[in-house]
Amino acid sequence: METVEMTSVSLKRPHSEDGVANSDEIKRQKISEKDKTEINSGQSVEPVTEQEEKAPLEDTKKEIPNEEGEEDEEVEDSEEDGDPESFAEMMKHGLTESDVGITKFVSSHKGFSGILKERYSDFVVHEIAKDGHVSHLDDFSVPVDAEDPSEETFTVLSDEDKKRLEELQLFKNKETSVAIEIIEDTKEKRTVIHQAIKSLFPGLETKTEDRDGKKYIIAYHAAGKKALANPRKHSWPKSRGSYCHFVLYKENKDTMDAINVLSKFLRVKPNIFSYMGTKDKRAITVQEIAVLRITAQRLAHLNKCLMNFKLGNFSYKNHPLKLGELQGNHFTVVLRNITGTDNQIEEAMQSLREIGFINYYGMQRFGTTAVPTYQIGRAILQNNWTEVMDLILKPRPGAEKGYLVKCREEWAKTRDPAAALKKLPVKRCVEGQLLRGLSKYGMKNIISAFGIIPRNNRLMYIHSYQSYVWNNMVSKRIEDYGLKAVPGDLILKGATAVHIEEDDVDNYTIHDVVMPLPGFDVIYPKHKIGEAYKEMLVADNLDINNMRHKIRDYSLSGAYRKIIIRPQNVNWEVVAYDDPKIPLFNTDLDKLEGKPVPVLPTGKLTFLLM
Repeated sequence: METVEMTSVSLKRPHSEDGVANSDEIKRQKISEKDKTEINSGQSVEPVTEQEEKAPLEDTKKEIPNEEGEEDEEVEDSEEDGDPESFAEMMKHGLTESDVGITKFVSSHKGFSGILKERYSDFVVHEIAKDGHVSHLDDFSVPVDAEDPSEETFTVLSDEDKKRLEELQLFKNKETSVAIEIIEDTKEKRTVIHQAIKSLFPGLETKTEDRDGKKYIIAYHAAGKKALANPRKHSWPKSRGSYCHFVLYKENKDTMDAINVLSKFLRVKPNIFSYMGTKDKRAITVQEIAVLRITAQRLAHLNKCLMNFKLGNFSYKNHPLKLGELQGNHFTVVLRNITGTDNQIEEAMQSLREIGFINYYGMQRFGTTAVPTYQIGRAILQNNWTEVMDLILKPRPGAEKGYLVKCREEWAKTRDPAAALKKLPVKRCVEGQLLRGLSKYGMKNIISAFGIIPRNNRLMYIHSYQSYVWNNMVSKRIEDYGLKAVPGDLILKGATAVHIEEDDVDNYTIHDVVMPLPGFDVIYPKHKIGEAYKEMLVADNLDINNMRHKIRDYSLSGAYRKIIIRPQNVNWEVVAYDDPKIPLFNTDLDKLEGKPVPVLPTGKLTFLLM
């Protein structure tokens, strides 16, 4: 099995009018072998246009204060400055595949070109759990629970009442309580109001009082600021699992953004959510999420006010979800404007089915700006917290949203976290969270300030560094030994990694070989790639034999990952079309809404449906 070096990749820059790229001026990528978004190298190909083709799921937008009581202004996802050169400018300073160790192909056949993610609905991802279950949104029903509040709970409070309660909950005024007059005084009505306040505004308690011959329900703080976003234990039925698991269907949003939006609408902190993996932004994705002590009923009501999200398939369980605890993902991918011949396409797809692809970590793992996430991860592992802070907050070349540029400029000029924070309309981004932490804990306690960022987001940085090392080592392994198993390679027997011995090498192929992500609980190849790992970490001022960190969260145990992956159930179809706006298949939401199966068009343009 031969390998080939990656040559330079041709990117077509968009020359857009009014900040919107033309569809046939979208970035093109040479293709030979595919890892979900690519057909040869494992590199991720991001689209260059933000033009969207689908109407949002809902048009409703609401402004909800965050958990610290600060308002997040509504900010569009599109680039606010409308600079037609913004993407080209960003790419000029952004990463290339070779920057993160992606340099090899598995085969030498001639590739073909196509447009990836011309529309975000051209890329559909369904998460696969460890037991093989594929996540689908196919049920909006809420589990029946006698202890759930009635539907009236969500409508009994007026908008004015909700605003006053929200301000009380978030300590936005000097009031210590809110009094709500009971107009129709019945025990049933009082019970519903008590339930509504407690379920919709975590941290508040209620009591009934007589004032001037009238009955009022008084809402007050149960236990100070700490009660906010700590769901009351006594209000959760013991017989019900502590975690509500649900399927999240999202369009054109990444997973972390989605979690932040959900937490904002629920008035809770993002860290009570857990998930098995982050999914692409420019895509339609379906995955499982778990949240601590939030009822399915409350979650289901979000379907009425969320843009680009739908929640369903609710169930209660006793455990959260953990990053990485999934079998994989199922992808439905459309490549448009195919330029290769039928033979070239057939050869590439047969190679994908029979050989597979190099299992590189894709470009989304390393960020899209001039400061790669692996650099921040490396600084964390080095215990260099000033460097961590500077890498996240300092000005950086390339295109970014205008408010982030102003925030970074303010930080560089004043080193004042409060002043820089005022430049951010959206406080839930990583920069905003770190600045809020620095304002709270001071510049001499960066570790605590950084700890305000949700744990999964923090771990993303050190996982990015591991991925960077892995990519580089795999490219070197393939450069030195090709695509065959050799003595000293690692294979898995059960969950245990063992070395391939000389007299046993003929029993294994490259599809059996794994390579370690660096950590304290892994072993390394016995051939010269083992030494290459050590040399790479030494160059980064890290000790491969001491991957435990002073802060437990940042200690890396390591893991093993196969070099070559052969995807299962690979099918494809080449179709001719004229109208790019016609959908090619139904999504889960289309099926729930009863839309008919699309009739595939015919025309002069060619697309590949995989």
